[in-house]
Amino acid sequence: MTHIAIIDYGMGNLRSVAKALEHVAPSSQITVTHDRSAIRHADRVVFPGQGSIRDCLRELAHWDLLDVVREAARNKPFLGLCLGPQALLEFSEENGGVECLKVLPGRVVRFGELCDPATGERLKVPHMGWNQVHQLNDHGLWQGIPQDSRFYFVHSYYLQPADAALTVGRTDYGFGFASAIARDNLFAVQFHPEKSAQAGLQLLANFAGWNP
Repeated sequence: MTHIAIIDYGMGNLRSVAKALEHVAPSSQITVTHDRSAIRHADRVVFPGQGSIRDCLRELAHWDLLDVVREAARNKPFLGLCLGPQALLEFSEENGGVECLKVLPGRVVRFGELCDPATGERLKVPHMGWNQVHQLNDHGLWQGIPQDSRFYFVHSYYLQPADAALTVGRTDYGFGFASAIARDNLFAVQFHPEKSAQAGLQLLANFAGWNP
């Protein structure tokens, strides 16, 4: 039986993510845990999150999970959700500047004033609601998901990878930004697949069966 560990550091839609994975991967063992050994011995790891990046890193340190997250992100099928991909980069502008986990090169940047390029209408921050994701390659986690499918977003900061090759999905909100990044065994998305209807469930199902 495949064991999927969802990292519990006190932040994120843990129950929603667990329920969605149980639905799409009924033969897998889904565990919500902050136990270092359980995460290290899991076959796959999900790193969810929402809220403040500073709080995220503080809680990871509190539970002694910083090195465990880095190890999992480098060594086994790993899925980051919402705040998860932001934490994987090097630095976030949030809270006056925060050093992140430095698993991937890049920064997390706050949305400035945004306008719809077609209408000139001012866009709200945070970026909240359904928006399209344009797939930039044929990554296995996009399998069965139509191009430009809509996913659910809630965020005021966006990913700015240092290496353009990391970006595997882009979304337009005043301008185009990286909404999905990937490298080797790691895939991470700015949106919430657990709240994104069939497209989100398909992505989670793809992750449950992914063998990078």
